[in-house]
Amino acid sequence: MDASSVPVGSAKCGLLSDTIAVPMAKSVRQFGLDRANLIISTRTATAAVLSLLLARSLLRLPEAYWAPISTIVILLSTINPLTLAWQRFAGTALGAALGAVIATLCHVNWIIYGGGVLVCGILCALLRMRSAYRFAAMALTIVLLVARERPPWIVAVHRFVEVSLGIAVALLVTAVWRVPNMEEAILDANYAQKNT
Repeated sequence: MDASSVPVGSAKCGLLSDTIAVPMAKSVRQFGLDRANLIISTRTATAAVLSLLLARSLLRLPEAYWAPISTIVILLSTINPLTLAWQRFAGTALGAALGAVIATLCHVNWIIYGGGVLVCGILCALLRMRSAYRFAAMALTIVLLVARERPPWIVAVHRFVEVSLGIAVALLVTAVWRVPNMEEAILDANYAQKNT
């Protein structure tokens, strides 16, 4: 019986399985890795690089790193990707716009900044998007507190585009590269990390 006629999952799968794959699988499991973690890591790395290349090379965004950050946040969350994408999208839009308005009208100090975070929370509650508040506050913080030479509206638009690109890539990857039991794998990985 030759190796090609033996099913892949079989113990007698052939020379490659016996000499490389089996010991590698055993050593990988020894370190707490499994197939799901390797797939999730590969998918996340691929999506993050795609986001970075699109933001940096195609769109030439000044802070291209926000695209892969958004991609990673969406892909590695235990929250449904569509739900989280909506929260991040809406929150970033609100926070970036509010930050641009505040930076245009006021000299930003700690009082103005704190008031902006407060207004973000109130607006999110009034608009019935409380779960987007954290993303709104983060976008507002970046627009208001990170020193830049560009006008606040340009900074806000760039921030929104960078995050939106990352969200779009994450949703695309989620649609075309399905991972079975993604939520369970992330929870298991988090549990294993806490207990090592």
